[in-house]
Amino acid sequence: MSTAEVINTLPDADAILRQVFGYQQFRAGQSDIIDTVTGGRDCLVVMPTGGGKSLCYQIPALMLPGLTVVVSPLISLMKDQVDQLRLLGVEAGYLNSAQTAQEQQKVLEGCHNNRIKLLYVAPERLLMSSFIRQLQQWQPSLLAVDEAHCISQWGHDFRPEYCAIGELRQHLPGVPVIALTATADNTTRSDICSRLRLSDPLIHISSFDRPNIRYTLVEKYKAFDQLWMFVRGQKGQCGIIYCNSRNKVEDVAARLQKRGLSVAAYHAGLDNSQREWVQDAFLKDNLQVVVATVAFGMGINKSNVRFVAHFDIPRNIESYYQETGRAGRDGVSAEAVLFYDPADMAWLRRCLDEKPAGPQKDIEQHKLNAMGAFAQAQTCRRLVLLNYFGENRQTPCGNCDICLDPPKQYDGLVEAQQALSCIYRAGQRFGLGYIVDVLRGSNNQRIREYGHDKLAVYGIGKDKSQEHWVSVLRQLIHLGLITQNIANYSALQLTESARPVLRGEVPLQLAVPRIQNIKPRQTARSYGGNYDKKLFAKLRKLRKSIADEENIPPFVVFNDATLIEMAEQCPVRANDLLLINGVGERKLERFGDAFMALIREHLTGFDD
Repeated sequence: MSTAEVINTLPDADAILRQVFGYQQFRAGQSDIIDTVTGGRDCLVVMPTGGGKSLCYQIPALMLPGLTVVVSPLISLMKDQVDQLRLLGVEAGYLNSAQTAQEQQKVLEGCHNNRIKLLYVAPERLLMSSFIRQLQQWQPSLLAVDEAHCISQWGHDFRPEYCAIGELRQHLPGVPVIALTATADNTTRSDICSRLRLSDPLIHISSFDRPNIRYTLVEKYKAFDQLWMFVRGQKGQCGIIYCNSRNKVEDVAARLQKRGLSVAAYHAGLDNSQREWVQDAFLKDNLQVVVATVAFGMGINKSNVRFVAHFDIPRNIESYYQETGRAGRDGVSAEAVLFYDPADMAWLRRCLDEKPAGPQKDIEQHKLNAMGAFAQAQTCRRLVLLNYFGENRQTPCGNCDICLDPPKQYDGLVEAQQALSCIYRAGQRFGLGYIVDVLRGSNNQRIREYGHDKLAVYGIGKDKSQEHWVSVLRQLIHLGLITQNIANYSALQLTESARPVLRGEVPLQLAVPRIQNIKPRQTARSYGGNYDKKLFAKLRKLRKSIADEENIPPFVVFNDATLIEMAEQCPVRANDLLLINGVGERKLERFGDAFMALIREHLTGFDD
């Protein structure tokens, strides 16, 4: 009996979960969603990246007769999903512009012959009249719309081609629709339901909390050196570094390469073959780090990304949340680090100012302001994120930089007066770096040319470091005592609120500057660390060897969480290995013997 025939004979969702996907139990909400979809009712599912969205339509697809059509925005995302399903013995296919006519015809024949259970397509193809006629012939049982926030003008990644998907319902009456996304606030959720014409949908909103991710913000002072120290501390773990421009992507990647890091650049300006090479090398663990614009990531279904670093501040919280969510998809602890400089915010605002006025610009302005407030927050970062998405919580997480190292307050009135006076006496025409140089008494030609070495404030703060004064000035900006004039090269200028401070009429508390490098932490914090680290390293090596031989990414064989569980439980019999999360019947058949043999050798010491 073929795997497809076996799947068709499985009695229920629980059996498919265990025997096909290798998991012992559903996560919160998944079972209810699957029951609802298989019952013919529409659904809107909001789950964080790594929360198990795909199973919410993949399992119904295996339970329902005929075809399930999945709308997906990226070719890479389609390919990853289909490759993994085929490895599990599930007949799946995709149609996109990267295929030859012969490849596309083979997939179409598979749908016509009822052989393919899941078909991934782009929205553009979905709405072609010729394809709609084919769908009507195939009579699909389910339509799944992935990355559904793209359909909403209130979403952070609005795509006009998604808007017409709702029109498909008149051609496929009675076919239930499940819409899925990782990020959607209340307004976006309502818009998705309206545009997709969902009828009395079950709306499931999982917790947005990813407790295995540690959120950290670091103020830039020597930005590249700070980034290098962080990445070096990751000791070979896979990660993504995001930058806001193509030039910066290439510059950062080149500088990291010079320091011996396994790294490559990725952005939309590179040719297709280069982008495909980078993505394939990263997926297969042949490349440790990718430095990228936001063009990279949505299609990366890689479970063992251990860190995501934002070298520039993102444009909105939704993007930040989704991008950081690409770390730790396997549930093992991961790092999300944001390197922050208010000048980066100023650059984003300048870019936004160049856009034509209208509702879309207003939406983007609102979201950018919310991102800036997140970066400047002195409260638990996870609470800021969760409350933004409407998940009201008040208890600090204990796993972000604010919780782990609460800001210490001190009487900052004198230092504020020194900084404000320096700005005023220098004519309010200079940027932050120049003012710091004057305060610290730097001996440079520019200061001498302007005669600012003769000012009473010259060198008044030489007992404090450059980083200290940068932090003080930024806090004064956050407090509204100073503005940065974007039209005049971000020159620092005093506001009316600075007058009572300069006169000493009001007290002023500042946070002790947070000048630090990021300390790496132990992997697998979520699993308590009670596993054999040496065995885990051997299992990873075996996984890489098998993946290279099969020409598939290592995490497709088994993810890190599965290997950690193996290193903890040490299964040497097939029945025991099947109890490990991530080991299903098909993977046991293909890979089980090799992993059990390695575990036996390790336990007996014959391999040492």
